[in-house]
Amino acid sequence: MGQLAVNGGEKVRTKPFPAWPVFDEREVKALEEVCRSGQWGCLSGSKVSDFEKKFAAFQDAKFGTCVVNGTAALEIALRAVGVRAGDEVIVPPYTFIASASSALTVGAIPVFADVDPDTYNLDPSKVEAAITEKTKAILAVHLGGRPADMDGIMAVARKHGLKVIEDAAQAHGAAWRGRRVGAIGDAGTFSFQSSKNLTAGEGGIVLTNDPEVHARAWSLHNCGRVPEGEWYEHPILGWNMRMTEFQGAILLAQMERLEAQVKTREENALYLDELLSDIEGIRPLKRDPRVTTNAYHLHIFRYERAGFNGLPRAKFLEALSAEGIPCSAGYVPLYKERLFYVEQDGCPLGCSFYGREMDYSKVSCPAAEHACANEAVWIFQNVLLGTKDDMDDIASAVRKVRENVAELI
Repeated sequence: MGQLAVNGGEKVRTKPFPAWPVFDEREVKALEEVCRSGQWGCLSGSKVSDFEKKFAAFQDAKFGTCVVNGTAALEIALRAVGVRAGDEVIVPPYTFIASASSALTVGAIPVFADVDPDTYNLDPSKVEAAITEKTKAILAVHLGGRPADMDGIMAVARKHGLKVIEDAAQAHGAAWRGRRVGAIGDAGTFSFQSSKNLTAGEGGIVLTNDPEVHARAWSLHNCGRVPEGEWYEHPILGWNMRMTEFQGAILLAQMERLEAQVKTREENALYLDELLSDIEGIRPLKRDPRVTTNAYHLHIFRYERAGFNGLPRAKFLEALSAEGIPCSAGYVPLYKERLFYVEQDGCPLGCSFYGREMDYSKVSCPAAEHACANEAVWIFQNVLLGTKDDMDDIASAVRKVRENVAELI
């Protein structure tokens, strides 16, 4: 295949992958309609309420409450299921910071349980080992759109009387044993941030099948009001976290493409897995047969240095990127973020809440640490909206790096 591009050779790929977001005149017309209506807020308009119903039904949920972003959705969901200051919430360390910071924001304590090395999702056996008398909830992240082991997580939760929140920020359209994620647990949350598979630039939603959880979530996002109450009646502490009609209009238009995009991403990801499986040193993540649909916000595969003559992953990523393939190493374990450090000269913001000091210096989640430091490679969701030829280019670039790895040693 010739000299590697990182060393001056020709790239495997020079044309761009599909852009994101995908939009057309439908979004433009939807925004114009809201603008001309004069009903820009969801309290007087209908776009947000229409989207709440449509998206909740799509995800097999009875109720939906739209909010300003995915982080706010997590905070509201935690409060809505009864998590309070001093409670513990079990969280995987291989996820975005909001999965843990949302617990801190409501005064709870994140307790990290390791992931399954075959899926990078929360390992139910590690969850059980992390439960204490203070544990209130389990936050199950559907990482990259791949559903977590909801059978195992729900079994542990039922055994110990715990609440389950699904962090489905990356899992629009994902399904576990034929049921779409988001309301398998007590509540679930999604993000509509600009990179997400369904986007309005920002936004989020809380889903549930429990009418009491829904009522609390609605009240929390709407200044502590209750549906049957007066405008200036606020029986609980709440916030204004309402979504605008502009966002609701965009999301309704975006939903028209969602099912087709989910299908395209999954077909391409499975095809790419087949190609990568033939390359020594590359291992796709395990496909759990109970996963009916993987939403593939991320296509993640495992890089094994031994198959590349000991080449560090950072060098592999640099070479792969130079060949025209967008890629990333992804997260660091959350408990290694500065937010969770206890320093010698004092406690930084985040490590002491409500009089309880948190020291994560002795936390060890080996599977997550190995994924973060050595193994995981991410390909982004917009890439998977391409063609089979595009997937061939990704595999060709990986193969080229391996066949020319001596250039990098």
